[in-house]
Amino acid sequence: MTISILVIFILGYLAIAFEQPLKLNKAAIALITGVLCWVVYIFFNIDKRAVNEQLLLHLGEISSILFFLLSAMVIVELIDAHDGFEIISEQIQTTKIRNLLWIVCIITFFLSSILDNLTTTIVMISLLRKLVTDSKNRLLFAGMVVIAANAGGAWSPIGDVTTTMLWIGGQISPFKIVSSLFLPSLVCLIIPLMIMSFKFKGALNPIIIHKEKQILSSTPTQRKVVFFVGLGCLIFVPIFKFITDLPPVMGILLGLGIMWVITEIIHHEKDTPDKNHLSVAGALSKIDASSILFFLGILLAISAMESTGILQSMAVSLTKITSSDSIIVMLLGLLSAVVDNIPLVASAQGMYTLEQFSTDHYFWEFLAYCTGVGGSTLIIGSAAGVAAMGLEKIDFIWYLKNISLLSLLGFFAGAGVYIIMN
Repeated sequence: MTISILVIFILGYLAIAFEQPLKLNKAAIALITGVLCWVVYIFFNIDKRAVNEQLLLHLGEISSILFFLLSAMVIVELIDAHDGFEIISEQIQTTKIRNLLWIVCIITFFLSSILDNLTTTIVMISLLRKLVTDSKNRLLFAGMVVIAANAGGAWSPIGDVTTTMLWIGGQISPFKIVSSLFLPSLVCLIIPLMIMSFKFKGALNPIIIHKEKQILSSTPTQRKVVFFVGLGCLIFVPIFKFITDLPPVMGILLGLGIMWVITEIIHHEKDTPDKNHLSVAGALSKIDASSILFFLGILLAISAMESTGILQSMAVSLTKITSSDSIIVMLLGLLSAVVDNIPLVASAQGMYTLEQFSTDHYFWEFLAYCTGVGGSTLIIGSAAGVAAMGLEKIDFIWYLKNISLLSLLGFFAGAGVYIIMN
């Protein structure tokens, strides 16, 4: 049984890794892999009822993650549909390209802690297209945006899928993760940023600075209301959890409900066709539903390996190789540059229990940092990197030559700061 499940998972993961050459959607492969792992588990188990109970328990945990992500995606799409992110772009007035690099990266760092690193990368690269015309410079900017987005997502409970998973799983608490990882994550960005600054000199094209007026889909007042209420709803989620002690998914669902009511009130006089793209229904049609299904499949497969005891055996094997928690976590972080950090973190959650490492333990916090920023080492190592790769057509080898070393320096610098702090 164990060998069969491992073979299914490895084959499935290889198919996901080679999604482009195989021309198969990774969400479809993940769903097949997840279900087959459970099929093998129940076929080899005499107590079918116990397996079903385990599956339902895991589905409850998985659904809370998926509904959290779905709600957050809809809120961000509503902000984007109302051109809320124009509020950020309007504030950038610098004429020096080096200053622009720092401004863009700092904005990305803080914005990704609220929105998530994938969405922030898409927003910031779209913004860079309006500000930087030189293609070579824009590629370097995009590479730095990936580092900044991943660093920003690592210190926030809602900034990266993996930190959200750890928060919902009870391994970390929001206020502690912010206080523990903010400085290491900032160092992870500042080191590459300082080095990259020496590559840029001169001023931006003044034509680019004075952007042409564009037709926007909402009034300035509507834009501000949706933007600030949307951000407020996202920021309020940890506070809601602290006040009510209910799961974070309940807080994000409350925020989505509030956003839904506000957008309905704002556009109540418009005809249905005119307001459709500005509504929750319109936002739901735009979100990447295949990503949600991909997470579902991966988490199902991981939960099957957890239930069969495979992950626990892997944890024992790792401990035999090295007894240092720091080395284990850093290896997982570097591995996340090759293997997606979502299954890595999900595996770690199954390998190590809260009895071994309690909530806010050094292990979980360091795991959040390493798997969050480790993916920046390769362009394919994070959702932010893959998004940048698609938007700017960044070549794998180009990224390896120009950005990977900077990312590694930042990774180890931030890790060193965290180890010293603890």
